Amino acid sequence: MYQPESGPSDTVDVGTKLRVILAAPRGFCAGVVRAISIVEQAIERFGAPVYVRHEIVHNKHVVQQLRDKGAIFVDHLSDVPDGVTTVFSAHGVPRSVVSEAKHRELPVIDATCPLVTKVHVQGRRYGKAGRELLLIGHRGHAEVEGTMGQVDGPIHLVQSVEDVAALDLPNDLPLAYITQTTLSVDDTRGIIAALRARFTDLKGPDVSEICYATQNRQTAARDLAEVSDLLIVVGSATSSNSSRLREIGEEMGVPSYLIDDGSDFDPAWLAGVGTVGITAGASAPDELVDSVIAAIAKIAPVEVSQLDGVVETLEFSMPPQLRNRAASSVHRSTPA
Repeated sequence: MYQPESGPSDTVDVGTKLRVILAAPRGFCAGVVRAISIVEQAIERFGAPVYVRHEIVHNKHVVQQLRDKGAIFVDHLSDVPDGVTTVFSAHGVPRSVVSEAKHRELPVIDATCPLVTKVHVQGRRYGKAGRELLLIGHRGHAEVEGTMGQVDGPIHLVQSVEDVAALDLPNDLPLAYITQTTLSVDDTRGIIAALRARFTDLKGPDVSEICYATQNRQTAARDLAEVSDLLIVVGSATSSNSSRLREIGEEMGVPSYLIDDGSDFDPAWLAGVGTVGITAGASAPDELVDSVIAAIAKIAPVEVSQLDGVVETLEFSMPPQLRNRAASSVHRSTPA
């Protein structure tokens, strides 16, 4: 059992002991583990600095830790000096960025999540088959921008069921849809249903093809909310999948908060609470969950347990430049 540290702390009447229940799975997914490892190994292999186009994942703690090791994060490839090792983030990049890197002969390592690459491949396949493309996703998200720049031909962004009705397209036009990997499974299912109800010639993957980690964490958050008086989601506000976990708790009538770490925890949230559920987005390391537990334990003793859940064993292979430790330089690379 966690015991509160000695010394002054905020006073909240929470009884003698709090139950803290952890979701399973939570935190890092295989794509995030791979992306972080790529940056770390690139720094180790080729030396600092290593430039990363866009934040490698949406978590400020992870990004800062990599900065401390020698990573420099930029929004534009023009900010990368000539000849410097460059990493593309897990969210993927448009083809225009790939072409620019190739033109400048930048040594590139692609950290795009393989499940995001799968979406790119699907989109190109549908386009080659003569179908106009619909992308279900959030405007401005790095993955959406990358995907829209990876597909030839017209592509329409659909963010909601209302957007389906507003599409200025013939109902019998040959269409196909693809999805951002970190979306709400429930919301995406509703959008797909609306598309199928309106358009007569529509192809696309089943909602089950949304990222396995996104689905698993959403299911676990729903299970956790059923047994919690308060739901804490650890993750950054810029993380789409983390925000969705908080929304799930709210939809189930449980007070729910998205916080970066234990320093953001408000003791007032514990008033009248007996059980706190804690989960974490796919880009949040478990050490941040530990910091939240420690923050709660300063207020009252806690008893920590974990729900049963899916055990994730998937691992993604590293890019070819990092598989061969005898390599002396980064090969020029073009993402799939």
